[in-house]
Amino acid sequence: MRLFSVFLLAAAASCALGQAAPKPIEVKVVVVNMFEVGADTGDAPGEHQYWVEREHLDTVLPFPEGYHDLRMNKDGVLGVVTGVGTARAAATMMALGRDPRFDLTHAYFVVAGIAGIDPHMGSLGSAVWADYVVDADLAHEIDAREIPPDWKTGYVPLGRSTPYEQPRQARFGDDGNVYRLNPALVDWAFSLTREIHLEDTPGIRERRQQFSPEAAKRPPFVLRGGEMSGSTFWHGKLLSQWAHDWVSYQTDGKSTYAVCGMEDTGTLQSLTWLARAGKIDIDRVLVLRTASNYDQQREGATAAQSLAETKIRQYSAYMPSLDSAYRVGHVVVDRLVADWSETREHLPAAGK
Repeated sequence: MRLFSVFLLAAAASCALGQAAPKPIEVKVVVVNMFEVGADTGDAPGEHQYWVEREHLDTVLPFPEGYHDLRMNKDGVLGVVTGVGTARAAATMMALGRDPRFDLTHAYFVVAGIAGIDPHMGSLGSAVWADYVVDADLAHEIDAREIPPDWKTGYVPLGRSTPYEQPRQARFGDDGNVYRLNPALVDWAFSLTREIHLEDTPGIRERRQQFSPEAAKRPPFVLRGGEMSGSTFWHGKLLSQWAHDWVSYQTDGKSTYAVCGMEDTGTLQSLTWLARAGKIDIDRVLVLRTASNYDQQREGATAAQSLAETKIRQYSAYMPSLDSAYRVGHVVVDRLVADWSETREHLPAAGK
C-alpha cells in the first residue's frame, strides 16, 4: 500500500497548501487479462504472468477497488486483471476508469485471454481478433426438455417470444447485447500480426487430429471472428451451433462465431459508459482471444466426457494459448508504444 499512500498524502498536502493535485499518469496501453492462478511471476502462469515478466510490468500499484493489484512499466503500459466472469470484469474496469491516478483518455485497451474455439473456425493455440463481441447471458430460456418440437433451442432473445424472432431488436434495445469493435483498428491489428508464427506442440498436434473439420487440423494461426461472451462455461456440439446461430442473429449476419469467453461484454459495457463520460476512447479497444481448447467434444466422445476433460490448466493447449496471447498481443502493444508520437492522437491504419 506504500505507493498508493504516498499518492494520497501528496494529494492531501497539495490541497492543504492550495496547490494542484499530482498530475495523473498518462497511460498508453492497458493490457486486460482475466485471471492469474498464483503469483504474478515465477510460478505456473495464468493470463497475466507472461505480460508481467516479458513486458516488465515491475511497478505494483495497489487497487483495492478492483480484483487484483495493477502493474505498470516505465513505457506507459498498465496491466489489469479483472477476475473471472462478466460481473467482476465490469466492476474492475469501471473502477479503473474512475481511478484518479491515471489519464486514460488516449489509452488503447488490449484484452488478451484464452478461450474455447469452434473447430470449424480454428485450431488449438490459434489467436482470434474479435470483430464483434456478443452477450450470451441476456436472454429468456426454457429448459430443453420443454421446448416446442419446432424450436432449435430454448434460448429466446429478450423481449421476443421465439428463438431468432424478427425483427431482431428487443424492446430493451441492443445496449449490452452486442459490441462491435472498431473495424479499422481490428483490421490494423490483424494485418500487423497475421503472419506471426505460433507455438505448435506434439500434444496439440495429436489432439487436433481427433477433430474432423479442416480448420481444426491446421497448425495455430491468427484469424478474425466473433466472440460469444457469457459467465456460463458451456460446452458441446449443440451449444456450439447455438453460439454460431446466436452471433449471426445478434449481428445481422455481419460476424461469424469463432470463440467463447467469459468476461468481455462486462469489460466492454464499462468501457462504453466510461467513453460516454469522456474517460476513455471506445474506438481504441481490441479483444484478442487464443484457443486453449475446442468448444465441443472430439470424435467418439460425448459432450459430458469432453467437459470432464476440460478444466483450467488441463486444457489441451493451455500453455500454448497463453504464449499465443502474448506473442500476438505484444506486437500490437509494442507498436502502439513505439509510435506514440503518432498513435497518441491518431489511430493506426492497416498497412502502416
